[in-house]
Amino acid sequence: MKKQIKLQDVLRMLNHFVVFFLLAGFVISCCTMLFVTILSNTLGVEMTKENISAAAKITFLNVIFLSLLFSVIDEIRRRIMISKPTKRIIEAGEKIMKGDFDTRIVPLKNNYAYENFNEIIECFNKMAAELGSVETLRTDFIANVSHELKTPLAVMQNYGTMLMQPNLSDEERVEYAKGVTLNSKRLAKLITNILKLNKLENQQIFPMTADYNLSEQLCECLLQFENVWEEKEIEIDTQIEDDVIINSDKELLELVWNNLLSNAFKFTDKGGSVKLLLSSKGNKIKVRVEDTGCGISPQTGKHIFEKFYQGDTSHALEGNGLGLALVKRVVDIMRGEINVESAVNKGTAFTVTLQRSATDGLEKMDE
Repeated sequence: MKKQIKLQDVLRMLNHFVVFFLLAGFVISCCTMLFVTILSNTLGVEMTKENISAAAKITFLNVIFLSLLFSVIDEIRRRIMISKPTKRIIEAGEKIMKGDFDTRIVPLKNNYAYENFNEIIECFNKMAAELGSVETLRTDFIANVSHELKTPLAVMQNYGTMLMQPNLSDEERVEYAKGVTLNSKRLAKLITNILKLNKLENQQIFPMTADYNLSEQLCECLLQFENVWEEKEIEIDTQIEDDVIINSDKELLELVWNNLLSNAFKFTDKGGSVKLLLSSKGNKIKVRVEDTGCGISPQTGKHIFEKFYQGDTSHALEGNGLGLALVKRVVDIMRGEINVESAVNKGTAFTVTLQRSATDGLEKMDE
C-alpha cells in the first residue's frame, strides 16, 4: 500500500512538472523571442546562429529551473494545504467506520487559507454527533425491547412449567392458564405497539381523514374501561360537548384516547376520580383527560414521551412505556399539540389540541 502511494506521488509530481514545463516554456520562449527581436531592432545588431543557439540554451535551462521550482513549491503547498487536512479527515472517518462516534476533528487555525476544509470539518463533526445519537438510541431501543420481551416470556415459561405439574387442582390450572393468557396478550400488545410506532416514525402510516363525531368516539373509548373504574370505584366526570364533528383519522385518534384513558385509570388509586372533557371553539378542539393519581415529578415530565420510559416503576407490569410515545407521534402527525400538567400525589392532566379540519392544520403548518 505504501509503495503504491509513493508511486502515485511520483507520477503526480512528474505530471505537475510536465505541466509547469510546458507552461513556463511557452511563456518564457515567447517573452525571450520578443525581447531579443526588439533589442536587435533597436541596437541594429544582426542575429547570428551562434547568438540564437546560446539564447535557446539559456532559455531552455531557465524553463527547466523554473518548472522544477514551481513543482517543488506546488508540492509543498499541496502537502500543507491539502494533504495534511485531508489525512486528518480520512483518519477521523476511519474511526467513525470502526464505531467510535465520539471522534471529532479540531478546526484548522488559519480560517482564511482553510475556509473550505473548515466547512467540511464542521459538517463532519455534525454528522458524527448525529450518528452518535442515533447509535445511542438504537442501543437503548434494543436493550429496552429485549428487556420488555424477556419479562412476559419468563412469566409465561414459569406458568407453563407449573401447568405441567401432576395433580393440579382445577382452580390452580385455571389460575396458571390465566397467567399465560394475560402475559401473551401483553407480549402481543408490545409487539403491535412497536410495529405501529416504527411505521409512524418512518412515515409509513398516512392519515386517512374523514368527518366523524368525536363526541361519540370519546364516549365509546371511555366505556371500554367500565370494568376498570367499577372495580377501583373511580368516580367518572364527563363534560363532553355534543356532536363535535372533526375531519381527521379516526383510528389514529382512537389510539390517542385509549392510551390517555388507560394511563389515567392505571395511575388513579381506588376511590379516585377521572375527568374527560371535550370543548370546541372555532376551528380548535380541545380534549382533556384528568386524574387524581400519583402525579408526575418535573424530572419525569421531561421524559414521558420517550420510548420505554416509565417514571413510576410500581406500575411497570401494566405497560411497556410505548403508549405516550405513540400518542405524541400521532398528535404530531395530526398537526396538533399535547400539553401535560401534573403535581406529585395530586394528579395529572393531558390536554390535546387539534384542528377541527386536518386540512386546515396542514395548511397552517405549511405557512
